Amino acid sequence: MKLTSVMKPHEVKRDWILIDAEGKTFGRILTDAASTLRGKHKPSFTPNVDCGDYVVIINAEKAKFTGAKLEDKEYFRHSGYFGSTKSTKLSDMLENNTEKLYKLAVRGMLPKTTLGRQMLKKLKVYAGSEHPHTAQLNKGN
Repeated sequence: MKLTSVMKPHEVKRDWILIDAEGKTFGRILTDAASTLRGKHKPSFTPNVDCGDYVVIINAEKAKFTGAKLEDKEYFRHSGYFGSTKSTKLSDMLENNTEKLYKLAVRGMLPKTTLGRQMLKKLKVYAGSEHPHTAQLNKGN
């Protein structure tokens, strides 16, 4: 009888996955990216080991949003001082901080531990179609 194998950190083989966000729904892109960062697409998935792949998202500002999210959805931040709550609309974040918007959304889908922070470092987001990871993508595929 064969037992389930548990992956060790030094046995992990990482690939580079390219996701083109043009014309795709924002949330669907992020769920695919989060599961790939965790490594859930691999048969050797181990929850306590970072066995995910690198994810490169291009054309990030061309993603589609359903409903009235661009006008209605707001992101809040607080410095810790009284009266310092600030809010930013989704449309403004998409224009100014596209990378931050994607990382905030994916961060909510990953574990809230040091392992989750380690996984989030493997996410690369670019607003346009040019990115500096062409060498890794060609080697991995």
